[in-house]
Amino acid sequence: MKTHRIAVIAGDGVGPEVVEQGLRVMRAAGERFGFAVAATEYPFGTAHWLETEEIFPDAAFEEVKTADAILLGAIGDPRAPIGLLERGIIGRLRWDLDLFVNLRPIKLLDARFCPLKGKGPEHVDMLVVRENTEDAYVQKPSFEAQGTENEVASQAMLYTRKGTERIVRYAFEAARTRRRKHLTLVDKANAVRAQDLYTRVFAEVAKEYPDVSTGHLYVDAACMRMLEAPESLDVIVTTNLFGDIITDLGAMLQGGMGVAASANLHPGQRGLFESVHGSFPQAAGKNVANPVATIAAVQMMLVWLKEAEAAAAVEAAIAQTLTRRMTSLAVGAHRTDEIGDMLLDELAAVPV
Repeated sequence: MKTHRIAVIAGDGVGPEVVEQGLRVMRAAGERFGFAVAATEYPFGTAHWLETEEIFPDAAFEEVKTADAILLGAIGDPRAPIGLLERGIIGRLRWDLDLFVNLRPIKLLDARFCPLKGKGPEHVDMLVVRENTEDAYVQKPSFEAQGTENEVASQAMLYTRKGTERIVRYAFEAARTRRRKHLTLVDKANAVRAQDLYTRVFAEVAKEYPDVSTGHLYVDAACMRMLEAPESLDVIVTTNLFGDIITDLGAMLQGGMGVAASANLHPGQRGLFESVHGSFPQAAGKNVANPVATIAAVQMMLVWLKEAEAAAAVEAAIAQTLTRRMTSLAVGAHRTDEIGDMLLDELAAVPV
């Protein structure tokens, strides 16, 4: 029996609760489809930092690098300085492991959960390919005359041709796997002229993919399009900053942050999988957080691990749970472990 070695960082707030349910589902899938899960849990997060002043020790980071995949809960707590642990844990994993693809599926499963009038599952089914290692997020901020009336703050939006080309190429390959085979570039190159690099690279790479149709939207127009006509969008490729924004907008179209998952990938090398919601510290330990996003992240992990049958079964179980068994996606409408139980029941019922 194949054993998948998973590094687990449950993190802060509700992270441990939702990760527990994700691992329950993954182990159940393994029992059914013939693989084992060896999870190594790491304590890193705010509580650990407060106790030890450690953020992410080098020795542990080297261990995590050897895992087949990484499952992350949530990082963030008001007891820690803003950004310290987010950059020290999430940022280090993304940047030091060169996980240049942030993959965010946006798929509505039940019209009840969409805030748009008249839109159903047939209208909301897109995939956002977000560049994950460049842009303003990875640049150091600069403050001049800090605290005075003359203060100037800056943080560069930096792009490289290498980084741009590899994310654009990945997006074209992803579009080839979709039914519509359509790829839209989202940037703001009319105002942020540095993003003309995206425009030019996109046009160059498109010549190699004649089977993929293409489109282009400025980011403000893309936000309007996602609300007005989400059915017009299939695969989107965009920058780190803009991708962060439009994917959270997309999460609301599919039912909220509680059902939205993401993958951070370096294709052929390493994969990190996480829900996209925050740590929600005020709900920690109350058994009210929705674990569907983490379970959906586990489903993406199973695809990465080449457990196609198990991934398909978990995907079907999520769909059945959302459409048949969950009455609401509001916080507390169902208990965290109750939703986990529902998923396990549906997973057991999926035909092999």
